Amino acid sequence: MEPNEAGLPIVFVHGTRVSGAMWRPVIHTIGERHPMAAPDLPGHGGRRGEPFSIPGAVAAVTAAVDELGGRALLVGLSLGGYVALATAGAHPDRVLGAVAMGCTALPRGLFGAVYRGAARLAAGHPRQADRLSAFAFRRALPRPQAHAMVSGGLSSEVTPSVVKAVREMDPLASLSAYPGPVWLVNGERDHFRRNERLFLNACRDGRLIIRPGCGHITSLTDTPDLTRHVLDAAAVVTAGMRGASAPEAAQ
Repeated sequence: MEPNEAGLPIVFVHGTRVSGAMWRPVIHTIGERHPMAAPDLPGHGGRRGEPFSIPGAVAAVTAAVDELGGRALLVGLSLGGYVALATAGAHPDRVLGAVAMGCTALPRGLFGAVYRGAARLAAGHPRQADRLSAFAFRRALPRPQAHAMVSGGLSSEVTPSVVKAVREMDPLASLSAYPGPVWLVNGERDHFRRNERLFLNACRDGRLIIRPGCGHITSLTDTPDLTRHVLDAAAVVTAGMRGASAPEAAQ
């Protein structure tokens, strides 16, 4: 597939309990340079109430990829990063590259137990958990980014199934199966970077980017900087595609 005049297709994948709307500031900043999509995963946003699973999430992403022409760069944060990696491993022919943010932790042992406990608590009191999440987003992020996080609705009741699904997946195997370029992007203060070297070593074509001063959610604070990372990845993929097609044209 040759990049079209509008640029490389990009599919954005959201995090737990939020929706594709979380990516609106980045999508707005990119403008019309690239065809873009930000689907809601099962159990989230417009699909609230549906059961969540990694295969179902991968299907939602590949459907968005197909709507953009069949191949795309994937960009995901947190749960979205894990789903992007799972999609790349399962469908390498449809993924031109992956920017996986805040998702280089294996949720095992005490780390996983803490998140399972928090997820059960949120699911037991979903309305309170939604309100607390909205408050936390508004405290941690500038107003436009915080509004984007909550504008598609919050779904705290889905968190136990998300944590269980991520715990049972094998992101290292997904990375090993994917031959394309991967950008592992972590905030310097992100607790989900604890296994980043294992993830980087599993990549066949990987690079690790650390964003100074950023945490897990506050990685969204500086929209222009985050957008630059996405566009830089898109430029690398586009250049690679043009380089690959040049020998064919010369024949």
